[in-house]
Amino acid sequence: MRIVLAFAFGLLFGCGILISGMANPAKVLNFFDLAGTWDPSLAFVMGGALAVTAIGYQLVFRMGQPLRAPSFSLPSKQELDVRLLGGSAVFGVGWGLSGFCPGGLIPVLGIGMGAPLLTAVSIVAGILAARTAIRVTDNSYPAKA
Repeated sequence: MRIVLAFAFGLLFGCGILISGMANPAKVLNFFDLAGTWDPSLAFVMGGALAVTAIGYQLVFRMGQPLRAPSFSLPSKQELDVRLLGGSAVFGVGWGLSGFCPGGLIPVLGIGMGAPLLTAVSIVAGILAARTAIRVTDNSYPAKA
């Protein structure tokens, strides 16, 4: 049942990305082009997602515990560090250069174009490079639960 729910929610997310036009990198890049062909639609998509998330969190946390787990698993770390800020910057630069964020990339991988595939390969390479760099410099990675 868990995999069916994951598939259904992933399919719903992918349809939302496609319907909103966020799978089109030109539309996304136009959001970043403030001096040219600026398109504010990405801000509305993000605002809608934040509104749904805020309502969803309120409803879920009123339940007391998840349906399929003994407790909620929330991050305890709250401080900003170099890893978080650096990762955010690299994510933003990659998104701005390619026009694809990972969420918008997944639904368009199946269309057989080179740009989405190159972006996906670059994301995986970046993740592997970051993990290797962290492993070399931080003996506690991955953190023990």
